[in-house]
Amino acid sequence: MTFYVENETKECFPFDVEETVRLVCEAVLDEEKCPYETQINVVLTDNGGIRELNRECRGIDRETDVLSFPNVDFEREGVFDIEEDREADYFDPDSGELMLGDIMISVDKVKEQAKNYGHSLRREFAFLVAHSMLHLCGYDHMEEAEAKVMEKKQEEILAGLGITRDRQN
Repeated sequence: MTFYVENETKECFPFDVEETVRLVCEAVLDEEKCPYETQINVVLTDNGGIRELNRECRGIDRETDVLSFPNVDFEREGVFDIEEDREADYFDPDSGELMLGDIMISVDKVKEQAKNYGHSLRREFAFLVAHSMLHLCGYDHMEEAEAKVMEKKQEEILAGLGITRDRQN
């Protein structure tokens, strides 16, 4: 797995951001049994940056915590059956990796939500990465049944990594 993390802000966290991204992304890909080496981009921005993207890409003029930009059109969530005629669209020609997509996270929202939910910054950050990674794997939460599936997977992945709601993490 190759991942790129870009911090557009001056904000720093009291944990290793890249290590947390790596752990969570690997856990999601293992859980989903992804058969490919993957490429994922993570951009840390602020509320202004994510609001602008939300407005441009979704037509919603407000801040959000995370935006996911999947590169793969899944027929079924978590099923990595790539049609041969789509391989050029999905795989990096140089590395051969599946270009899964991009994740945009608002560092302002990470801090705000960690405080509001009473858990650590790392837990909130890891949750947003897990949530977004599931979107990159084809999951959604528009319907109640879909939301329950995503919620369960997110909690299982984070619990498996020992990243709990406890403030110590």
